Amino acid sequence: MLGVESRYAWWRLAASAVLGTLGGVGMWSISVVLPAVEVEFGATRADVSLSYTTTMLGFGVGTMLVGRLIDTRGAFVTVLLASLLLVVGYVAAALSTSLWLFAAMQGALIGVGAAASFIPLVADISHWFDKRRGLAMAICASGNYLAGTLWPKVIDVIMREHDWRTAYLAVAVICLVGMVPCCVVLRPRAPVHAGGGGPPPAPYSARSLGLSPNGLQIWLAIAGVGCCVAMALPQAHIVAYCADLGYGTARGAELLSLMTAGGIVSRVASGWLADRLGGIRTLLLGSTLQAIALLAYLVSDTLLALYLVSALFGLVQGGIIPSYGVIVREYFPPQEAGARMGIAVSATIVGMALGGWMGGALVDLTGSYRASFVNAFAWNVLNGVMIWMLLFRQMRRRVFV
Repeated sequence: MLGVESRYAWWRLAASAVLGTLGGVGMWSISVVLPAVEVEFGATRADVSLSYTTTMLGFGVGTMLVGRLIDTRGAFVTVLLASLLLVVGYVAAALSTSLWLFAAMQGALIGVGAAASFIPLVADISHWFDKRRGLAMAICASGNYLAGTLWPKVIDVIMREHDWRTAYLAVAVICLVGMVPCCVVLRPRAPVHAGGGGPPPAPYSARSLGLSPNGLQIWLAIAGVGCCVAMALPQAHIVAYCADLGYGTARGAELLSLMTAGGIVSRVASGWLADRLGGIRTLLLGSTLQAIALLAYLVSDTLLALYLVSALFGLVQGGIIPSYGVIVREYFPPQEAGARMGIAVSATIVGMALGGWMGGALVDLTGSYRASFVNAFAWNVLNGVMIWMLLFRQMRRRVFV
């Protein structure tokens, strides 16, 4: 039976999580190879951080394009095309002859191709669940963090035996072999598209918060930029930060894996909470705890402290981005899920891109990461203010209804 919360829905969720794990390499690989690329091309930290920025921008643009495409064409065709684009991107990046060509391949091919493995899949799976929708969306989104747990170690091992170019070619082969079969599982269209038996409409509307639909979309976009400028610093620079402190890139890759492993726990827990508290409260909780973790980085430069803080950071921030998807399903029609989630999350990716570049630029300017962490905290405060105001609007509605 191909209905909401059917056995097939759970199989589809499993296939989507695998696709997220494999395709998620597009977001994480650049953080691992960044120091090696910097040395090979003789670049500054800010110049090489631009490759991270182009990746995130490509990911953000791809999220919007793929989100709209998955609403109209379905998951199978959309994710299959994106998977092939990702494979071609890794081959092209491995053959790059300059830093600028490498950055272009990271953005135009790898970033765009990897986009399908995250929020568009989350939007698709949201149509297949009702009572457990938040949990299902969180499990699907956890594939991205499982990618961050596994891929840094895999790439680091290959780099130590060979080089970053060989690692990229290996990634291309693994993605081709693993992702295409999973795409076949996604061939049935979502119930909302197939007609009949679809999920109920959103329980609220943007108007219930005193905002127009586009107004709420802009509000979420501003909040998304704020939280993810903050989030990007540890995720994009932890490997380079460890190298600067003298602990080596291998330790940095371990910290990145630890961070994203904690993110898996955080994402599943946030999905469980979202089914009970709603998306706005869940997002606010994650944002507040992320700010505390960023402050902890300011006083942590020993290896043990970095392990502890990175584990904390992963445990508190993993549920932030999926919470935007939950809010979209709560306040927008289900037929717009892919496009609306794509726009909301693309704003968070813009924040990731900006935060990754700003982190490197501030290091070049000041000679340390202290200013970078202060900057990240300030942007996190902006996010917290925006979400507190949304929560106030939600609470006011409930008082007067």
